[in-house]
Amino acid sequence: MKNHEQCVFIVDDDAAVRDSLGLLLGLNGFHTQSFASADDFLGVCEAAWSGCLLLDIRMPGTDGLALQTILREREIGLPIIFMTAHGDVPTVRAALKSGAVDYLEKPVDPDAMLATVRTAFNVDNAQRQKMARADQSEQRMRALTPREREVLDLVVQGQQYRQIAAALGISPRTVEVHRARLMEKLGVRSISELVRMSLSG
Repeated sequence: MKNHEQCVFIVDDDAAVRDSLGLLLGLNGFHTQSFASADDFLGVCEAAWSGCLLLDIRMPGTDGLALQTILREREIGLPIIFMTAHGDVPTVRAALKSGAVDYLEKPVDPDAMLATVRTAFNVDNAQRQKMARADQSEQRMRALTPREREVLDLVVQGQQYRQIAAALGISPRTVEVHRARLMEKLGVRSISELVRMSLSG
């Protein structure tokens, strides 16, 4: 599987469930990969994988909630949809509180499954776009000279040209030149954009 290709990763110890879900999703245009246990999935999963995880809550060995915790610790952000035949409220609440997109009760309703997977794919896309923007901002920040970074920090604090000039021992005109250059490097057009980018970094 290509890392950029969205896929539904099915983790369930019941082979019949894996097969039926794989068939349903495949017939509706989704790529799928199935795993019989959380440990099988953990053995091969990569942070670059895109899509969502369709995960049974109760399984022998590492259960669904434990897998959710491990993935979070590894900073693997695949959106998770939990499946359970045991709709106990505390377990479901813990799953959602820890960031699950949704949960589905078995036997899973096909329409609900497809709708929830599409929602999870949208969440995945949004997360990856946010990460891409953050990476781009970080690269641009690294392109600043030490002096430009000093000017940036003081501009973001709300200081005016004269104050920055006095703090750094340079002329207001030089501050203005540095600010213009750093804004060009960062690809921003206004102070508000500059502040947002600095805070997001």
